[in-house]
Amino acid sequence: MKKRGFEIVTKYVEEDTHLPKRATHHSAGYDFEAAEEVVIPSIWKQFLSRKINDNVITEKKIKPVLVPTGVKAYMMEDEFLQLANRSSNPLKRFLLVSNGVGVIDSDYYNNPDNEGHIMFQFTNFGVKDIVIKKGERIGQGIFLPFLKADQDQTSHDRTGGLGSSD
Repeated sequence: MKKRGFEIVTKYVEEDTHLPKRATHHSAGYDFEAAEEVVIPSIWKQFLSRKINDNVITEKKIKPVLVPTGVKAYMMEDEFLQLANRSSNPLKRFLLVSNGVGVIDSDYYNNPDNEGHIMFQFTNFGVKDIVIKKGERIGQGIFLPFLKADQDQTSHDRTGGLGSSD
């Protein structure tokens, strides 16, 4: 029986996509790579390029950029995969994981919308656009257990992909 691990999403099988791996014997996180080249625009450039009337800015224009990994993760029902930023991203590249910490639930695997494709959300707080190249390490994933409350109740089963449990 498989406990936890990674697989390539169907769309990326022929794209030289790599499964996440740990850098050292004592690394907690599995390093994820970008499956495509993606530009993360400077948030300041987005602010400055729009006319601001009465301090109203269209929220749709300023939002995180999703960076595909081409990878999905399977795990036990009482586990989740925590997505975290690389420590060098904010310091050297001004990149933040926009949602703070990503949570990949066990039922995200093979969902009908996107097959469980894991993507990192980034916001660039630097003044220049950042290009993330295909194969570049972008973040890490850590498998963790979780506990349930005595009065645990859920409202529904997962029916989709990213953001579907909202």
